[in-house]
Amino acid sequence: MAKRLTILVVLSLVLPAAALAATVHVRVEGKTQTIWGTTAPALNAATAQDALEQASIAGEFYYHVTVTGFGPYVDQIGRYGGDASSGWVFKVNNVSPPVGADKVTLADGDNVLWYYATFGPNGGPPTLGLTAVAGGCYRVAAYDDAGKPAAVTDVVVHVGSKQSIPTTTGAKVCPGPHPGVLVRATATGAVRSNSLK
Repeated sequence: MAKRLTILVVLSLVLPAAALAATVHVRVEGKTQTIWGTTAPALNAATAQDALEQASIAGEFYYHVTVTGFGPYVDQIGRYGGDASSGWVFKVNNVSPPVGADKVTLADGDNVLWYYATFGPNGGPPTLGLTAVAGGCYRVAAYDDAGKPAAVTDVVVHVGSKQSIPTTTGAKVCPGPHPGVLVRATATGAVRSNSLK
């Protein structure tokens, strides 16, 4: 009887946390390259902070959290820590929440992006998003911290390592057949996009 009670107590402590987890897509973009999740694979996570933890476990990369009076914040992922004007931030569904990552509860289907950013007088850099459209084509969008369209110049759609197509945000790009090759967008002063096949 005592053994059953112990098992039930352990399950009651573990199951609520697991029950709160959502299936979300996670990507971590570093200062110079993608650290994890080029194609934003699905993981189970309850918060944006937990999404980073689950990606770290899956991708075996290092990150560090500092706890302050304002709560925990990520001060390093991979090789780079933050400084006075740069550091690690996150977005959920293209929006930078006004609270810490440990306070953002995730829902099934959410997209979590952790990225290294250098901040200026107007905030952080826009983030790029790539979507597939009919006919084997793609569109690139850029988002500011509020998730609104952002102006970005010098956008390039990369089809593998062999083809680069200059474009503008919102324009349709049709690279032709490229079976199994990843497509991604980059732009000067913006965070790299997700990759699609």
